[in-house]
Amino acid sequence: MKIRNWKNPIVWLVMLLVSGCVEPYFPEVLESPSSFLVVNGFLNANGRTSIQLLRSQSLNDTEAPPAEESATVVVESESGERYGLHEIGYGTYMHPNLQLRTDMKYRLYIRTKSGQEYASDYVEVKPAPAIDNVHWKAVNGEVKVYVNTHDANNNTHYYKWEYEQTWQFRTAFYSVFRYENEEVVQRTPSDSPIYICWKSENSTTIEVGSSVKLNEDRINDYNILSIPYNSEKVSMKNSILIKQYALTREAFEYLELLKKNTESIGTLFDPLPSQLTSNIRSLSNPNETVIGYMTATTMSTKRIFVDSRDLPRDWRLYNPTCELDTVMNGMLKERFEGGSLVPVDAIYGMSPDPIGYTAALRPCVDCTMQGTNVKPAFWE
Repeated sequence: MKIRNWKNPIVWLVMLLVSGCVEPYFPEVLESPSSFLVVNGFLNANGRTSIQLLRSQSLNDTEAPPAEESATVVVESESGERYGLHEIGYGTYMHPNLQLRTDMKYRLYIRTKSGQEYASDYVEVKPAPAIDNVHWKAVNGEVKVYVNTHDANNNTHYYKWEYEQTWQFRTAFYSVFRYENEEVVQRTPSDSPIYICWKSENSTTIEVGSSVKLNEDRINDYNILSIPYNSEKVSMKNSILIKQYALTREAFEYLELLKKNTESIGTLFDPLPSQLTSNIRSLSNPNETVIGYMTATTMSTKRIFVDSRDLPRDWRLYNPTCELDTVMNGMLKERFEGGSLVPVDAIYGMSPDPIGYTAALRPCVDCTMQGTNVKPAFWE
């Protein structure tokens, strides 16, 4: 996601009426030379904590945001305890298993390679209640996934969710043969399987909910995810791990505003971007803008599976755009050398030996081009 500098002045002119005609006007975006620190992540009080440090960039930049590398990143308690995070790549700093006390406050301290220092406010640790259940429904051409949760102690009120999807998929064609040493040979059980694989991705949207206006601290049927009926993700089996966090009111308001700024802007009639207020500050320059909001919370999880056999029959329409080719014996080396084309099955004529083979591009035959053929440990 590209970070937008909302402090840049943006001129909006919706319509210009000239002689009774409506002419569109496309204003120039005034760019700022500033490169603001962007802090992504939160303090996971009962598990793996991951903090990513990036730098903001111009709206016109097409490259990935630059990472803040070789920084010192530390979690500090009010009583002086310190927990260092180690760098794992692209500005990401990780602690494998933080165990933070719920009766103490913590902050994030950052010292960049150039010597700039930043720190968040000390924040309380919010315990996340258990997820009551996660379920799905086939509705209007989509698999909709819902979360239900509540806090019997009436202490949470503000919730945030993330999810990890892992789905099983198959290639368009099952390859009986492989090309090796200038000849086509039959695959054996000892060959690495390439027909069925698994692929994973993390959520990228901001999913938050509040029970403040309700009579009890309960969230019913929050639609966290929708998958189109003809997606590869529901062509076989999909595992969805829901992660739930508790937020303070201030963190919820920050994320809700960030969600509006990043997802609602799109037309001239959408709400204008709003200025985000961070709880992370430069220790040397209080006027420096820092983007991000630090929270500390425990995490509760629940996993469900969506099996394509439980979906409506007419929904199983995922169809990879792949075609079969024909390769005759005299062209095996020419066509199969290099591996971009893979033999699928044999073509026979009047003799018992093949006269050629059907073939397809490797991504249509080899699932490891897109995923892994190692079954996840949690797979049912």
